[in-house]
Amino acid sequence: MSYSYPRSDSAHAYRSSRRDRFAEPTNLYERLTQALPLRARTWLTELRERRMPAALSEAKDIYHGAGLQKICWRFVRRVFSVANAFILLWVLTLWWGERTVFQESLEKCVWDKWEKWPRDATPHHVVFIADPQLVDPHTYPGRPWPLSTLTVKYTDQYLRRSFTSIQRKLGPDSVVFLGDLFDGGREWGTSTTTSPEKRYQQYKDSFWKQEYHRFVKIFSDQFNEGDGHSTEPRGRRMIASLPGNHDLGFGSGVQVPVRERFQSFFGQGNRVDVIGNHTFVSIDTVSLSAMDQPDPQTGSSGTGAGDGEQPNERIWREAKDFLDEVPRHMAKAETEELLMLRNETQGSKGRLFKHDAVEVLENTVAKEPQWEALGLPTILLTHVPLYRRPATPCGPFRERYPPSSNGGLEEDEPNSLRLGGGYQYQNVLTQTISKDLVSKIGSNLVQVYSGDDHDYCELSHREFSGSPKEITVKSLSWAMGVRYPGFLLTSLWNPIDLTTGKPSERSSSTIQNHLCLLPDQLGIFIHYGLLFGFTFTILFIRAIVLVLYFPRPNSPDSVLPLSEHDLHTSSPSITSVPPSSSTSSSTLPSPRGLASRTVNAPPRPKPYHDAYPGLAEYEAEQNSKWRPPSDEYRRRHGAGRSTLARIRRELIGSVQLVAGVVLAWYFFLIWRW
Repeated sequence: MSYSYPRSDSAHAYRSSRRDRFAEPTNLYERLTQALPLRARTWLTELRERRMPAALSEAKDIYHGAGLQKICWRFVRRVFSVANAFILLWVLTLWWGERTVFQESLEKCVWDKWEKWPRDATPHHVVFIADPQLVDPHTYPGRPWPLSTLTVKYTDQYLRRSFTSIQRKLGPDSVVFLGDLFDGGREWGTSTTTSPEKRYQQYKDSFWKQEYHRFVKIFSDQFNEGDGHSTEPRGRRMIASLPGNHDLGFGSGVQVPVRERFQSFFGQGNRVDVIGNHTFVSIDTVSLSAMDQPDPQTGSSGTGAGDGEQPNERIWREAKDFLDEVPRHMAKAETEELLMLRNETQGSKGRLFKHDAVEVLENTVAKEPQWEALGLPTILLTHVPLYRRPATPCGPFRERYPPSSNGGLEEDEPNSLRLGGGYQYQNVLTQTISKDLVSKIGSNLVQVYSGDDHDYCELSHREFSGSPKEITVKSLSWAMGVRYPGFLLTSLWNPIDLTTGKPSERSSSTIQNHLCLLPDQLGIFIHYGLLFGFTFTILFIRAIVLVLYFPRPNSPDSVLPLSEHDLHTSSPSITSVPPSSSTSSSTLPSPRGLASRTVNAPPRPKPYHDAYPGLAEYEAEQNSKWRPPSDEYRRRHGAGRSTLARIRRELIGSVQLVAGVVLAWYFFLIWRW
């Protein structure tokens, strides 16, 4: 059935204008898009705009006449953004905290900047390292995971960086450790012993060997980094055989199998070395201290014991025998050093060993040759400091308690090394053992180096003959109660006559010392934390400002429509265009160019509405269906939640951008060094 309607000139003109004004889609994509519902088409358009790469977007700007100026402005905005500024700030800060501070610390300690030798002198350079105490389950027994694991990681990293920097920058001829290589070494069981403390009895000998490999990885493997600096004819050496109370225990608490294990890996704790024409005497004072402590089995003291095996003798006997024979050990070491400097080999003239055939008689005991001491300056190495009077000041370089006055006080309790002891430790040796050490080593004792206290202490022992000087070296670890770890540089210059072995130059002092401080690792972490808080705060403020005051295109807060869809949805007064077909099946709104056609179309003639009863009501229903919610409706139904969500998304995006680059740079820095 068909109907005929009177033809109107205005209606004919309207249809003609529609055909002339709007062209058909030019490609297949637009034809397919036209067939989609309005909401699907809108979602697809927004998706394309969000996912469009930056390069395509710029090309689109050029096509639409945006010009080079707009492209340059967009490039400047992307490069000079807040996120990029923070990335640059973090890159520089991490480089400072992971590289620069170590370089600057060691730059102040270069030998030439503090040595005061004659111009033609060739001193021997020694670095003393005390109490690295590798962090283990004994250090912080109550610290939970992952904090415990991070503590081990960062303390090991600090020690490795410091030691590597020392080798590369300073290249010492000798490196000497002053004990306490491990923190819980005395607690880890052997094949025959276990820890006295029940909570550590689960750690066996295999765990101690793992800790030993940690020490090798941190120190021994990095020692060759300084090979290019040394000109020592005997080569560079690293001595780590002196035990501390955390390695063996103290006094009567020392277990002999634990000590034997330590000596099998690091060497004898009682030894004599000639370094830089100075005689170094190392004494295992943690074992020797058992002489004047009660025996844990009998309860009696070793001092003044009667016949037979004395209390604790199995602990202190080895160190005591060595100390009694130390003049002979010193003479032997000095003579062998002189022969080496003369380039004399075994069997040559002047060698004390002679290969002669002699008749063996009964009851004949072979005698060692008589060694002749050269009288080189002697240096004593002990983990535990020597005895001193209470309240004896430690000097101006003590970190935790600086001097109470600028003047030289005879007594300064806060600045002094406290006299006392406790479980498996004692702050100083007893007066008896200290006197025994000084007297048996001899009058050539000029310097004593010790550790154990973790902080620096320097004094002269006026209570002993010759008033030897003692320096207690700072700990190398930042986990030992000092904010600025350190080590001691010692320059030795004592030229000798190779013919007689006597000094060829007269000098009032053959030893010069210099304290070198390392970076404050805890302070670096605090600096990182403050910068993190500042970064997060600024990025949060930026997200709020961008969302509230600079809404993005097509966002709900945009005022002006930026596309055909925005124009259609933002103007409630715009109505649908009636169909151009005369059939009743074409009464739905056109899917493409709807807003533009309604704006440019002329007013509908009255006969047109009269020809379609109910069309006005249908259009009102459709308009109410497709019209976006009013501002009042948006405010009532989640506009606030939408704003907070967009702030959160903006903040997360900027934080992820900064964190991604910064963390990659940080892991590179800690991985490479």
